[in-house]
Amino acid sequence: MMKFRYVVVVLLLVLTLEPLSAQRKNKAYLDYIEQYKSIAIKHQKLYGIPASITLAQGLLESGAGRSELARKSNNHFGIKCHSDWKGKRVYHDDDRKDDCFRKYDSPEDSYEDHAKFLKRARYASLFELKVTDYRGWAKGLKACGYATDRSYANKLIQTIELYELYEYDRPKFKPIRAQDLPPVVVENPHAVYRSWGLLYVEARDGDTLESIAQEFGFSAKKLAGYNEIPRDYPLEAGDIVYLEKKKKKAEKGYDYAVVRSGDSMHSIAQRYGIRLKNLYKMNKLPDDYIPSVGDTLKLR
Repeated sequence: MMKFRYVVVVLLLVLTLEPLSAQRKNKAYLDYIEQYKSIAIKHQKLYGIPASITLAQGLLESGAGRSELARKSNNHFGIKCHSDWKGKRVYHDDDRKDDCFRKYDSPEDSYEDHAKFLKRARYASLFELKVTDYRGWAKGLKACGYATDRSYANKLIQTIELYELYEYDRPKFKPIRAQDLPPVVVENPHAVYRSWGLLYVEARDGDTLESIAQEFGFSAKKLAGYNEIPRDYPLEAGDIVYLEKKKKKAEKGYDYAVVRSGDSMHSIAQRYGIRLKNLYKMNKLPDDYIPSVGDTLKLR
């Protein structure tokens, strides 16, 4: 639903297709599931929304409850105000400057409002699906416009399958619990942000790709690939480090960029969350091109 999804403070999702073993599961995600599974199951019975879908959306939209919007406003699903909202509200830059988001008194209120939100006519087609058809629901949510992220359905499906959330759609289940895993302790974890529909952190003094990759459960090779840099690339404080693959082009409304002092093709690609090779390709530039201050580059 959002291009900018606020601050998350500990380990986030591994949305790539890793082996589905307990060792690969994120303890922060498991803790979140344990905390909110009963509400999701209750809402499946009351509203007909698959518990797996509710949990997966809560996980992704709130960064396992650690996003700024979830922590400060109890909004676990990134639901915006819309014209009929009469409750509390907060404002953040998103698709537009100072977009309005709903603020709740408790996470439970957010879950309740999410269920009622999906009961709108816009999502009526979803309730024609079986409650166990989480794939159909995930694809339907994207088709009905719940999220602008093109990979939203896939992310929901991968999260459901990695954490076996589909088991909560059934009468009997015995899922893996957080306490079944060895404890994971991260001192002074990185804040995680979402911009351009992508999760990222800002490097701090002393950070390396290896240390960030270890904190978030990635391989350093994969993290280097996401950011199109060598594994031994020397990070500087403030550098953007993406936790997922960048996009082929910039978001709508960001058609061009003017080169600033100190810019490189890579820094521009990082700033707008697009792949370096696509930036060269869109502008029909040779590999040895070096941008000059004032140059205008096409971003989409």
